[in-house]
Amino acid sequence: MRLVFAGTPEVAVPALDALIASDQHEVVAVVTRPDAPAGRGRRLVASPVAERAEEAGIEVLKPAKPGDEDFLARLREIAPDCCPVVAYGALLPKAALGVPEKGWVNLHFSLLPAWRGAAPVQHAVLAGDEVTGASTFQIERGLDSGPVYGVLTEEVRPTDTSGDLLTRLAFAGAGLLVATMDGIQDGTLHAVPQSSEGISLAPKIEVEDAKADWSAPALRVDRLVRGCAPAPGAWTVFRGERLKLMSVASAGPDADLHLAPGEIAATKKAVYVGTGSHAVQLLWVQPQGKKPMQGADWARGVRIEAGELMGE
Repeated sequence: MRLVFAGTPEVAVPALDALIASDQHEVVAVVTRPDAPAGRGRRLVASPVAERAEEAGIEVLKPAKPGDEDFLARLREIAPDCCPVVAYGALLPKAALGVPEKGWVNLHFSLLPAWRGAAPVQHAVLAGDEVTGASTFQIERGLDSGPVYGVLTEEVRPTDTSGDLLTRLAFAGAGLLVATMDGIQDGTLHAVPQSSEGISLAPKIEVEDAKADWSAPALRVDRLVRGCAPAPGAWTVFRGERLKLMSVASAGPDADLHLAPGEIAATKKAVYVGTGSHAVQLLWVQPQGKKPMQGADWARGVRIEAGELMGE
């Protein structure tokens, strides 16, 4: 099939590579978000998908909105058979959905209908899911509600961050997307409507959502830190300034630590914070305006005083 691939961030690149490598299909163009400012200089930078497509000599389309008439006219000229999508980042209008004969097929990183929305992997970690996965489905006007072509499952490991899990799903999902394209092409694969039960939503995790609640159990604090890594990053407040929480570990209910929620205790080799259940150890933190550092090194530098608290 002639394909137009839509995607933007690094997580979409494995799928693009897999489709380029397929001998059953031809990626004739790529649709991605416009160049965006990045780095300290805030210079405009092309998306990872755009960079990869340019390296491969593939036409790159960067509409400000996928409903722009210039973009739609070019899409009609290209006349793709199907448009596979991975983390494109913009809603597709009805006019665009009707262009490819076999529609737009999205690779979504959850087991639909669970975790429909922008942040399915983060929400799976935050919720403590033991298993998640990826799904390919036909895009329609609803939010991730279209019929499903195929799924794969992936174990959520106890120490997984969202970044760890998403990386594994990106590579495994690339194979699923190629297999879906193959099945659509030869007519052996047909989409099945999603169940009306088990629907859950995964909206974008905002910075304020990533604030640690020290009155919550240690397990929930750990999930917050892992679920918000690498972005937006869990955080707390210490002496009026934000402190990013990069990695924590449960001290265990049997540890000889009796700390109130938010109370800090430091030894020569470790620093602990009380929660609603038992304490957690701060393994890695990042003070405002500084580089990441081990929790014990941070504690020595700030000289924790007895009875000091995390939080506002």
